[in-house]
Amino acid sequence: MQWDIVIGLEIHVQLATQTKIFSGSSTAFGAEPNTQASAVDLAMPGTLPVPNEQAFRYAVMFGLATNAEIGRRSVFERKNYFYPDLPKGYQTTQLDKPIVGPGYVDIDLADGSSKRVRIHHAHLEEDAGKSLHEDYHGMTGIDLNRAGTPLIEVVTEPDMNSAEEAVAFAKKLHSLVTSLGICDGDMSQGSMRFDVNISLKPKGSDTLGTRTETKNLNSFRFMEQAIAHEVERQMDILEDGGSITQETRLYNGDRDESRSMRSKEEANDYRYFPCPDLLPVEIDDAFIEDARARLPELPDARRARFKEQYGLNDYDAGILSADAKLATFFEETVAHGKDAKLAANWIQGEFSARLNAEEKSVAESPITGAQLGDLVVRIADNTLSSSGAKKVFEALWTGENDNVDAIIEAKGLKQVSDTGALEAMVDEVLAGMPDQVAQYQGEEDPKKRKKMLGGFMGPLMKASKGQGNPKLFNEILVRKLGG
Repeated sequence: MQWDIVIGLEIHVQLATQTKIFSGSSTAFGAEPNTQASAVDLAMPGTLPVPNEQAFRYAVMFGLATNAEIGRRSVFERKNYFYPDLPKGYQTTQLDKPIVGPGYVDIDLADGSSKRVRIHHAHLEEDAGKSLHEDYHGMTGIDLNRAGTPLIEVVTEPDMNSAEEAVAFAKKLHSLVTSLGICDGDMSQGSMRFDVNISLKPKGSDTLGTRTETKNLNSFRFMEQAIAHEVERQMDILEDGGSITQETRLYNGDRDESRSMRSKEEANDYRYFPCPDLLPVEIDDAFIEDARARLPELPDARRARFKEQYGLNDYDAGILSADAKLATFFEETVAHGKDAKLAANWIQGEFSARLNAEEKSVAESPITGAQLGDLVVRIADNTLSSSGAKKVFEALWTGENDNVDAIIEAKGLKQVSDTGALEAMVDEVLAGMPDQVAQYQGEEDPKKRKKMLGGFMGPLMKASKGQGNPKLFNEILVRKLGG
């Protein structure tokens, strides 16, 4: 039997406020365990929560960016459950009246098509603490620093039908929230976490199957793997005549394994009731318009501008505009390097490869956009060959020197573009390769002749100690060989 895959996502987006959603405790990452959890965060007797205005502003900005309705009146409820990292015994969240109502996000797919994914709602809530399972000899440590950190939980409709679509949506959302500046997007620190709801139904059927929820995926790669794994697991069960149990599952990306965590609870299992310590929050037009005025350029608009302003193709513009920090780096590079296409090639090539290899973010790059722009200038004006440019890049990256021209001078990397000197080298090399010259001149197929030119380039680059201008060498070769 053939199956339709149905996927919905729940995304926890940690808001980049300086303090927690209901207290003045710091949200800074990396502090010693349990040093940033106040009496309010722990719901000690006699304490009262006070809503963080910035969290509401960020949530409204998100709603505006996703074409969503803004909840003019949002209400907090208590979601009751017992877990070691939830010190209150309940989570303060929103259920019936969330801050962000229905909206949508359009995603682009590999085949060139686009798809609209509907957002059911996004609500404000507080994060729980963190359970630490390592180095405790069979016990679990609890770090409550994260307890009370503001989140928006984004809940989509089940509009996605493949891992590709789910990952495309997740990447688009990541691009949106980081461009808005409401989240740093660092998934290694838990700033964005994905829960994936998956079900299968017979192909063409309108009746949805039983879904499972795979929780706390913190990378796009793990999301893709977890979806493939769960789809295969459900398919095997259904095709063997079994049935799917509605449950919450955990996925281990290192071992490509999943396991059942608990049966899936319904809303009434959590005994939701309005939080008695927090009044409903009224959002007026002035607050919404203030949030709208703070919206920066969003990824889709930036992509269109990159195509128009810099003449980039759709692919390059899409890659460079998706990440706000990469987009800023690109524009700084172009401002110094002028040649947008060459800058795009180096950023997507050598620069991104080095970041990935060392698991660095753009913000952690040892090279500035201005420095890469200076390098681009020297490539464009033929001062540097391709191999020479890579040597300069390496010196910049390792901090050997921070000035492009100084590196070129110190390492003797200036490319030879003197046509007289290059012609002499060509004459000398051709004189030593009479058989190859005769073979080239006897060949009538232009394509084969062009390919044979490569046989002369190696000796020429060796003769010039790697500093001859390959383009000029090629022009001189063609002219002297007669064709």
